[in-house]
Amino acid sequence: MGVKKYKANTAGRRNMSVSDFKELTKGSKAEKSLLRPKRRTNGRNNQGIITVRHRGGGHKKQFRLIDFRRNKDGVAAVVNSIQYDPNRTARIALLYYVDGEKRYILAPEGLKEGDQVMSGSGAPPVVGNCLPLTEVPLGAEIHNIELQPKKGAALCRSAGVKATLVARDTESGWAQINMPSGEIRRVPVNCRAVIGVVGNIDHMNIVIGKAGRSRWMGRRPHVRGTAMNPIDHPHGGGEGRTKGGRHPVTPTGKPTKGTSTRKKRKPSNKAILRRRKSRRYGVLKLS
Repeated sequence: MGVKKYKANTAGRRNMSVSDFKELTKGSKAEKSLLRPKRRTNGRNNQGIITVRHRGGGHKKQFRLIDFRRNKDGVAAVVNSIQYDPNRTARIALLYYVDGEKRYILAPEGLKEGDQVMSGSGAPPVVGNCLPLTEVPLGAEIHNIELQPKKGAALCRSAGVKATLVARDTESGWAQINMPSGEIRRVPVNCRAVIGVVGNIDHMNIVIGKAGRSRWMGRRPHVRGTAMNPIDHPHGGGEGRTKGGRHPVTPTGKPTKGTSTRKKRKPSNKAILRRRKSRRYGVLKLS
């Protein structure tokens, strides 16, 4: 796994880089039974109103059904291939279970074709296995973490991401997890997690290189608010480059860049033991 850089034959190629895809299994094809059509929303809601700006276009894709629950307990599976998924930054692994079922999972770093993985209580704590937090060794690197038992993984699912299990109390029923951002969060000990780090670690080092490549991914141009008219954005208008004498805000006037926008009475606040930006411990660096 690594990054391949192009020669500067053209202005668009200068500084552009891509993944070398060496970890993928050559000749492997997507499992048709696990493919679903993916409808484009272009950032619009059910009323056709744009709710997410700068979305639209992009290459046509098919969605891969990923097993985030890992609820096939006690049944061994063999990794048939490591494949590319256009819908996410991580690689995916196609599993062949001994009973004939096929499933996709997120491919952790170090998982190779031919490896065997298992899920459920009693599985050994090795890379690719899914266990309840009650059986995960303290200090282990984990990903694909559930927030509620049997609901499916919600945390640490992107390329190169990992969390650390730092504490566990079976009497109270909570486990403490150190998140990649530095936030310390508690999760029910009955939730599951996968051992290891999500693969494709070098994804963060890829340089897009040109605007057209962003359009392939469905990302439309991002226009600065200061370049707009006053009717279009709070930062618009004025003589020269000016923000109109106000702090940075969104087009709807919501503060950005430093102002806290999280709801003070959000129910999940009680599960966060230490925020990423803590007043007591200072601003934590992203890992």
